[in-house]
Amino acid sequence: SVLVGGVTLTGSLVAWAKLKGVMSGGQIFLPGHQAINLVLLATVLVAGALALFVVPVGSLTLLYQLLAVAVLASFILGVTFAIPVGGADMPVVVSLLNSFSGIAAAMTGFVLYNNVLIISGSLVGAAGMILTIIMCRGMNRSLANVLFARFSLTGTGEKEEYVNVKSGEPVDAAIAMANANSVIIIPGYGLAAAQAQHAVRELQSMLEERGVDVRYAIHEVAGRMPGHMNVLLAEANVPYDKLFKREDIEADFKNSDVALVIGANDVVNPAALSDEQSPLYGMPILPAHEAQQAFVIKRSLAAGFAGMKNTLFESDKTLMVFGSAKEVVNGIAEELKEQ
Repeated sequence: SVLVGGVTLTGSLVAWAKLKGVMSGGQIFLPGHQAINLVLLATVLVAGALALFVVPVGSLTLLYQLLAVAVLASFILGVTFAIPVGGADMPVVVSLLNSFSGIAAAMTGFVLYNNVLIISGSLVGAAGMILTIIMCRGMNRSLANVLFARFSLTGTGEKEEYVNVKSGEPVDAAIAMANANSVIIIPGYGLAAAQAQHAVRELQSMLEERGVDVRYAIHEVAGRMPGHMNVLLAEANVPYDKLFKREDIEADFKNSDVALVIGANDVVNPAALSDEQSPLYGMPILPAHEAQQAFVIKRSLAAGFAGMKNTLFESDKTLMVFGSAKEVVNGIAEELKEQ
């Protein structure tokens, strides 16, 4: 209970700090990192074994000291467990830590002889682990690769400058979508940060009134947590049958007139298909670059969690529309009203 609970607590704080931008979203490895993790794990286990099997029951001071050692080591282990994971993989770690929280609760249930904790903790732990596995499969990677693999930022790395990026205004996107037959919207964290889900829902309705087929492409790791985009769009009453999983819609981009990317970055980065040095390499993406035209709404050309340059932004078919997602989408809607 102490081991898993401690790792969950400080690991979650590291995940929060990376996702919030308080600390670097890149991978952080200490010298002898895995050896440090093994020493910390052994410290917790040895302290627990001594407390259970060696120290006399009446020696409360020594028992408390061993408990303090186990708690401190587990707290440090949570930090060293989470910091090597890059920001792009943090949604998987969040899901795994959710699972850990359930396991910690179940273990505490055994300590307290509490069946409610045991059952509810087991359910949370199992559900979190299932979701973690699903997300790893969606990224075409193993859990061990997410947690322990090192990636180089060479190749199309974050230090490369963008060239030939074309920018436009909301009116450009409005004209293209008003004359389109099919529009695929790809939501990302920028949509969540700007709370633009209701504006997007209004834009969808306006396009559908013009006979445009509007659908949403949801990537497994879009946003900051599992199911982030689904929750936001459900909040805006987007019909569930308009939401498509990546594998169910990725083949349709070639026949789509417009791909509208709202605040997403890594999940539409073509470098994942070709750049072997990229931490995204091998991850299935939403192929916005295959649509007839792509509009990307972002505040800037800043890199995503993976810290990688997004070659989609340089495509001849891509037009960047800079600004807050909510303001830009509202601007597109106003332009549609005037047409």
